[in-house]
Amino acid sequence: MKDVEKTSVERQNSRKRIRRRKRMMNVYGLVVLLLVITAGITISYTFLFNINEIRVSGESDMYSAEEIVMASGIKEGDNLLRLDCAKSEQRILDELLYVETAKVERDFPSSLDITVTKCIPAFNVQYSEGTLLVSKKGKILADNGFVTDGLPIIYGLEPSETTLGKPVASDNEHKNDAFAEIIASMVAKSDNNIMSVDLSDEHSIIVNYKNDMIFKMGNWNDVEYKLSLADTVMNEDSVKGKKGYLMMVGTNMCSFRDSNLPASSPEPTTAPKTDEYGNPIEEINEQDPDIEAKFSEINNSRTTTVPTTVTEAVTEWSGGDDYNNGYDDGSQWDGGYDNGYYDENGYSDNGYGNNGYDSGYENNQW
Repeated sequence: MKDVEKTSVERQNSRKRIRRRKRMMNVYGLVVLLLVITAGITISYTFLFNINEIRVSGESDMYSAEEIVMASGIKEGDNLLRLDCAKSEQRILDELLYVETAKVERDFPSSLDITVTKCIPAFNVQYSEGTLLVSKKGKILADNGFVTDGLPIIYGLEPSETTLGKPVASDNEHKNDAFAEIIASMVAKSDNNIMSVDLSDEHSIIVNYKNDMIFKMGNWNDVEYKLSLADTVMNEDSVKGKKGYLMMVGTNMCSFRDSNLPASSPEPTTAPKTDEYGNPIEEINEQDPDIEAKFSEINNSRTTTVPTTVTEAVTEWSGGDDYNNGYDDGSQWDGGYDNGYYDENGYSDNGYGNNGYDSGYENNQW
């Protein structure tokens, strides 16, 4: 019997088969991963992260926790992942008039936090049909026929929205921007002393302060900066405690004028004309023909006799040191007589003696 000699043949796998096997393994792995993710999402949106506790905090004097939760539209058992927090916050603001802000936050795995703040009346907004009572953030709280004492008044906003619970707004974009910055600036200051704001002309906004200071702000640009600049000027040592006017000069300067000081008048370009006694002589640039005719008529009819007494002088001329000046200055003949013949000191040299009889006679005015 012959011995059989065994030989071993090693099977050679091609490279193509190896690459095919790897691709299949990758596909199998991806399918498994997708199945796991799908199962996880399904479980998360159905069984996991369901709300079993809702906590309410903040200022809610007007409403109970139950009313706030009900307004949000959220219930226990709702899924945290499916919850639209922004929508729930807006529902609270729309449903509850005296809630200023609402914040809804998830607390995984199964809790929800709702935080609210109450509305505080802060402004009166006057418009053609009444006065809106508005909160610090511009929410309309009431439509009154009167102004609430102690709160600043906003004029000229012309609100297009007057529905309670909605933010006050105007169709004029510039006025809206100015109003938003003004109330934000006023709310930020604990010692705000603004009494009223006039937005009737968005190019010329006027702010009135409780200290009788009037600020002519200019246009709607950089309102917050301008208000801050006005505060800085009012608190300077040279201005503090005074009453007057503030006005923007350019874009970054603010001037002050004291209302107790008279406005400066321009200096004359030439020295005023005077008579030989130093009394100013008024010049008439244009003569009224009717007045000239009256002068001629009166001059032709009056006597050339020099008066010997004050009474006689008053009877004949009633004109003082210059009949024409007495008539021209708007005070008629009585004004001339008062200046010429009589003053607070009686019939002195300043009256009948110098300015009256002598001056008039010597200058041939009588």
